Amino acid sequence: MTTPSSLTQDELKALVGQAALQYVVPGDIVGVGTGSTVNKFIDALASIKGDIKGAVSSSVASTERLLALGIPVLDANEVESLSVYIDGADEIDGQGHMVKGGGAALTREKIVAALAQRFVCIADESKRVEVLGKFPLPVEVIPMATQHIARRFAAMGGVATVRQKDGKPLVTDNGQHILDVTGLSIAEPLKFESEVNQWPGVVTVGVFAHQKAAVCLLGTAQGVKTLPY
Repeated sequence: MTTPSSLTQDELKALVGQAALQYVVPGDIVGVGTGSTVNKFIDALASIKGDIKGAVSSSVASTERLLALGIPVLDANEVESLSVYIDGADEIDGQGHMVKGGGAALTREKIVAALAQRFVCIADESKRVEVLGKFPLPVEVIPMATQHIARRFAAMGGVATVRQKDGKPLVTDNGQHILDVTGLSIAEPLKFESEVNQWPGVVTVGVFAHQKAAVCLLGTAQGVKTLPY
């Protein structure tokens, strides 16, 4: 028999992905995030696909995975609201504020999160932090504003670098670039998100405080812990 303490990180992700099914409302449309942990949730969701109307997806990659498993994907503009949005996080603090965007899908993730009545975060315990900012903060930017925004982060003590892919700036699903910002300690996530969002050229900052988690399913050596906020 496999005990939680002997599970690999991949197996822990599968456990939290399976546990997230309890938050899916039968007959409803599910908001689906992006990333390796969410992929495990999508795989689990396929087992109850007959019970849901479909999904709204936050990335091309998740859309392709959902469709491959026979789960209908709806455009966000066709949906007034979602009962739940299930997604991972790069960091999550004790209040449910998160840093997201390691997979470069932060803008679409925030849009789908805004449609949902409840955000359920699924993550492993390495993502739990006291203060956000150790993980490089992703910020989606319009390319012509890159250096201006980098200078504004420098004034805060941060170092912003343009995310690369194959030797060139990574291009998001929305045709924009990503700045990854190190050296920050985000003690007031709501205030920080509101401020940075207003800088000209910022499409989305990867702090999710206005769209924070209502609950986190955390994969630990002792199994899945449920943390309500």
